[in-house]
Amino acid sequence: MTQPPHCDNPRRIIRPMFLDDFDFDLPADLIAQTPATDRTASRLLHLDGKTGLLADRQFSRLPTYVARGDVMVFNDTRVIKARLTGVKDSGGKIEVLVERVLAGDRVLAQVRASKSPRADSRLLLAQGVVATVLGRQGEFFELRFEACADIYALLEQHGSVPLPPYITHAADTADEARYQTVYARAPGAVAAPTAGLHFDAAMLGTLTEQGVTLAHVTLHVGAGTFQPVRLSDLREHQMHSEWYDVPQATVDAIHEARARGSRVMAVGTTSLRALESAAAAGTLKAGTGDTRLFITPGYIFKPVDRLLTNFHLPKSTLLMLVSAFAGMDNVRRAYQHAIAQKYRFFSYGDAMLIERQ
Repeated sequence: MTQPPHCDNPRRIIRPMFLDDFDFDLPADLIAQTPATDRTASRLLHLDGKTGLLADRQFSRLPTYVARGDVMVFNDTRVIKARLTGVKDSGGKIEVLVERVLAGDRVLAQVRASKSPRADSRLLLAQGVVATVLGRQGEFFELRFEACADIYALLEQHGSVPLPPYITHAADTADEARYQTVYARAPGAVAAPTAGLHFDAAMLGTLTEQGVTLAHVTLHVGAGTFQPVRLSDLREHQMHSEWYDVPQATVDAIHEARARGSRVMAVGTTSLRALESAAAAGTLKAGTGDTRLFITPGYIFKPVDRLLTNFHLPKSTLLMLVSAFAGMDNVRRAYQHAIAQKYRFFSYGDAMLIERQ
């Protein structure tokens, strides 16, 4: 067990946050390219944000760190096969990454091509799938799929799993199974809520048997989660938008846990962002909507006591969120420890269990 430093000052001055405050050097060989053999076989680094203590654990032991009456909140979004390839009607090669399914036969998508497609141009995609460019919305293009009654079915048949850019192999059938949580329900995400990838059905059953409440939210993770922050002063950064749904049953479970003194754990940063978005007015309430919530150190958390998460990219908004939850100094030391101990990083990597600072 690693001891915290003794020079921690509880009265630190809150200053503007800059991008370089969240940088670190990561050896490339620590970026996990494939998942652990078994979902629960990952390592687990336990960080107590109150004391700064670090402890090396195994994820398979997670049920021993929660108690009867605790609530664990999972993001039940389902990753869609959002990546399509083809050519423009002019002949140039393109790649389409669907960001969000809209009403009817329309989507918002990133389109990668040597030249951006014009409005009203046609994209000739896999096996005769045709999409018309309707226009542009910021960094995304609005596309309409021709003769399409069900976009999700079209993507399932013709698309591929949109693995993150730091995973170097093309998605295969193994990724179709493992880049998806076992409890995924609501299609719409283009990136997995990766903290949930560590759970299998047996562990979920064990948690239920020992009296832990398993609650759910939905937040459709967008490709923007991998987009770099380009502005040095974080006050100028505009967060990407993601759709969320926090049901009344989850709100009730959390309020009941609070009333009896039990703890609330968000499984993943996406579950935490959904809950914090639903509590933006001060009290957690059920509801749906789009969130651009950008959490940086100094943020006051409301419903969540504990966070289960993977290790995140340097200079990423997710690392900023984790630093807000556990404290910047604590997270720096935790990441230095994880690198020294050769933990596996990012989507297919190991996990952290964090107690809120």
